Amino acid sequence: MTFSSLIFLTAFFPVTAIVYFLLSRFPRVRNGWLILASLVFYGWSGVQYLLIILASSVVNYALGLVVHREGRRNKAYLVVSIVFNLLLLGFFKYFNFLVDNLNILCSQLFGVTFAAPRIPLPIGISFFTFQILSYVIDVYRGKVLPQRNYFKVLLYIVFFPQLIAGPIVRYIDIEREITSRRSTTEDVTEGILRFIRGLCKKVLIANQLAQIADAAFGNIPGCTSGTAWLGVICFTLQIYYDFSGYSDMAIGMGRMFGFHFLENFNYPYVSRSVQEFWRRWHISLSSWFRDYVYIPLGGNRKGKGRTYLNLIIVFFLTGLWHGAGWNFIVWGLFNGLFLLIERNGTVHRALEKIPAFFRHVYAMLVVMVGWVFFETDTLEASFAYLGKMFSFQSMSVSGLSAMLTPVMIAVLVFAVIFCTPILTAIRKRFCDRFPAAQVNNLLFAGKAALYLAGLVFCVVKLATGEFNPFIYFRF
Repeated sequence: MTFSSLIFLTAFFPVTAIVYFLLSRFPRVRNGWLILASLVFYGWSGVQYLLIILASSVVNYALGLVVHREGRRNKAYLVVSIVFNLLLLGFFKYFNFLVDNLNILCSQLFGVTFAAPRIPLPIGISFFTFQILSYVIDVYRGKVLPQRNYFKVLLYIVFFPQLIAGPIVRYIDIEREITSRRSTTEDVTEGILRFIRGLCKKVLIANQLAQIADAAFGNIPGCTSGTAWLGVICFTLQIYYDFSGYSDMAIGMGRMFGFHFLENFNYPYVSRSVQEFWRRWHISLSSWFRDYVYIPLGGNRKGKGRTYLNLIIVFFLTGLWHGAGWNFIVWGLFNGLFLLIERNGTVHRALEKIPAFFRHVYAMLVVMVGWVFFETDTLEASFAYLGKMFSFQSMSVSGLSAMLTPVMIAVLVFAVIFCTPILTAIRKRFCDRFPAAQVNNLLFAGKAALYLAGLVFCVVKLATGEFNPFIYFRF
């Protein structure tokens, strides 16, 4: 079940929300209802996966109680929690990758291979593992008190809006709301609009751009330079609207239920450096690695060489977190390399002297080259695609020209415009010239009507059988 499926939009979520609000006078029962709904949502992809997340919740609940007890921190229990969670993640996510590489190595050296069962990947395990780790680590650090009610810990872990593809929510940010919260009319209204906005990003923009991106990346030998560039541009926009759309839907649903999740994107494609891009892209993951890996390793406090090493470790782990494949590792290290380059004083000063437009072009070029490694399945395919991009033998897009319909061109134009804060700037301009209340009321009415039309259009497109899973579901 996904947020952009008809069964979720027409049955699961409406029933969940209606029953939730009918239970508004019974907070404990209301939390229980959200837990039950979340377990149904997660179990939809496979009942066997429920055993994994429930076992993890029980173990980490117990460890949370003892890791910082009576004012004393017990590092041994923290180590047990970290090892347990990383082993769980490693087994399900990286076992197949390790076996495949071991077989390649043994085949070349000894001419033998090993037969091993293929381990299925539980959906969302990367996200809920990091959430659990942040809870236990924060308890150890004394930032939050251990939660003695198991079901509150369980709700934090399995709450369905952010369970499968984030954002990575920290317990410290919603600790109070798990126990006591209220959904105001503004929360419900803004939550609904935010959810619809995310749905439109996914169905009306990301899914359409995926047609061109998939066609280009799916036929690398037949690509010209023009089709290769068009394909990577479409994928660059697709992954933004796909993932930020999911985040919008998660944040919107959370707000409807009284939870206020932190933002996960801040117009990353307006960045003028790779450093700035990573401050704006997947903020919950970047800040997680900063607070729980980079700073504990020493951050930038132990000299330039150690700082560079810490950054390389963080971006190696960032790539590995995204997927069990060498292409993801290279993608992470590729981004990390440019962060190291930009931290060099000479390079940093040189970049500052370059006009803003060219710094933006530089940042987007690096990001798009990185996305090639992210989208392709193998390093061989990655370098083949990059070879097509930079051969410049033909800028024709004849292979994809049939897809460049007027509607698709309009989608591309809107996608480029709306990944910038241009609407915010226009709204500010109107508020400066006219009474803010008048402008806000007018804009809200227009936005509500536009979003309602968008919701209807999305449902119609989904009803016709158009479906494309969220990219980050595979992580």
